[in-house]
Amino acid sequence: MKKIEIKTLVCFFFGVSITVNATEKLFPPVPEWQPDFSPSNEALLEMMVFYTNNQKDLVQFRHGTIVIVPDGLNPEEAHEFALKVISDIYHFHPDMNPTPMKDGNLVVQYNHPAFNIVIDEFIEGHMGKIQKHHLKGLATDEVLITPSGNNVFDEVGMKALYGRAFMFMDAQNPEIINLHRH
Repeated sequence: MKKIEIKTLVCFFFGVSITVNATEKLFPPVPEWQPDFSPSNEALLEMMVFYTNNQKDLVQFRHGTIVIVPDGLNPEEAHEFALKVISDIYHFHPDMNPTPMKDGNLVVQYNHPAFNIVIDEFIEGHMGKIQKHHLKGLATDEVLITPSGNNVFDEVGMKALYGRAFMFMDAQNPEIINLHRH
């Protein structure tokens, strides 16, 4: 992650000097929020296996992000593929497409074959925290346009920001924990 240096700006107004320190910005932009509550990685993987009808090979990262990898890759190739996918999302723009599932869960998909799953049954007891912190799930200076307005989110949008926060956590410190073969 590249850090942009802090610059100091000194302004002179009517003989008075004012010093302003610009805030440090990180590149790529990341959200402030790193949720400390999530379902087990086993539950997340089980849901993704179900959603793919156990027809895909999957690589899972420590914070639950799952990448669908092409069939036939050896473990090293599968890991390389998954690392590239998550890096491409992180270093380009983490566009997301939240998809509510029939079972009430939410699948957050990106422009690459990576996913985060928000398990409805798990977050029922955490929705207050999600409502309170979801805006901290926006990346630095990010504006998302919703039908309700800029950075105004309904429950699905709040859950999507919660789910996407884990992709950022995995992208910043990628650690592969599982390779599931179909």
